[in-house]
Amino acid sequence: MIPSQARQRTRPLSVGHLRAFQAVARHLNFRLAAQELALTQSAVSRQIQALEEEIGVALFLRHTRAVELTSAGGDLLGAVVPALERLDGTVRQMRQNAGRKHVAITTWASFASMWLIPRLEEFQDQYPDIDIRIDTSDATIDLDMSDTDLALRYTHPSKAPAHAVRMFGEQLAPVASPWLLKDGKPLNAASDLARFTLIEAGDIHRNRNVEILAWQRWFDANHQGRLQAKRWLYFDYAYQMVQAAIAGQGIVLARMPLISESLASGDLVEVLPGMRIDSPLSYWRILGPRAGLRPEVGAFCNWLDVQAAATRAATGEEGPRDGPPAPTAPAVRPARSRRSR
Repeated sequence: MIPSQARQRTRPLSVGHLRAFQAVARHLNFRLAAQELALTQSAVSRQIQALEEEIGVALFLRHTRAVELTSAGGDLLGAVVPALERLDGTVRQMRQNAGRKHVAITTWASFASMWLIPRLEEFQDQYPDIDIRIDTSDATIDLDMSDTDLALRYTHPSKAPAHAVRMFGEQLAPVASPWLLKDGKPLNAASDLARFTLIEAGDIHRNRNVEILAWQRWFDANHQGRLQAKRWLYFDYAYQMVQAAIAGQGIVLARMPLISESLASGDLVEVLPGMRIDSPLSYWRILGPRAGLRPEVGAFCNWLDVQAAATRAATGEEGPRDGPPAPTAPAVRPARSRRSR
């Protein structure tokens, strides 16, 4: 029977006592357990006795030359082993990560998939000792309330924080796989799109990010009015829409900065050159208040600025506008690239 005093105890059990219990349960021998733990046999015996008193039940049956687990001891062992394994694994990981530099970034899925991730290998080649953590979410993370270092956001200049740095703006244009167009008549006017499947977001009004990609905005800007496509193909996310266009499933109204690599590689072609429209939104990088001037964050921001400049050049945009100059940060010396690029 469990003593009433033990039932009322709710304080946490000693990890040292639990490790002693696990060792004795594994060896079923106090002497071998003591050797494993680098303790005396009497010290291990006292720890087991203290644990039994704390819990209020016998955990072992003591015999002359050996011990065996009681039913309660077996139950406790089933809980202790995975708990200590998790604890040891966490501590190992913490020790491995001690001193490692990292940058935590928040952005949205389409930007991460189409622009950031394809470029990250270059940064990782230059800075192999800096870990990158990317959180993708449609929700806006409060940088003041999180440990995120950097936010990459897509918004109107009037809504960007005062300390935000503008990376690039954007134009929108119809694009498609060259395979889709190779056997058809040339496209010369917006009305020619009626011969094709047009790709659009399924719920175009669910947020401003995808509302920008509504075909009707482009039709209105090009004096087309309403147009009935051959058929419509709907997706939830912009990167899915672009993937469908690359696969030859239709024509998509795309963000030019995010598809510059696909245009350069020939996976996509601009369907009606000269009929781009300007977007009122821009891409921004925003430094979190806790990032400070940590060298690794500064290195990532500097690398990001180089990538943003290349994107502006690829899309024909001039230097950054509508934002302050990039803050300087202590530099981190890049490692020698693992291979020539």
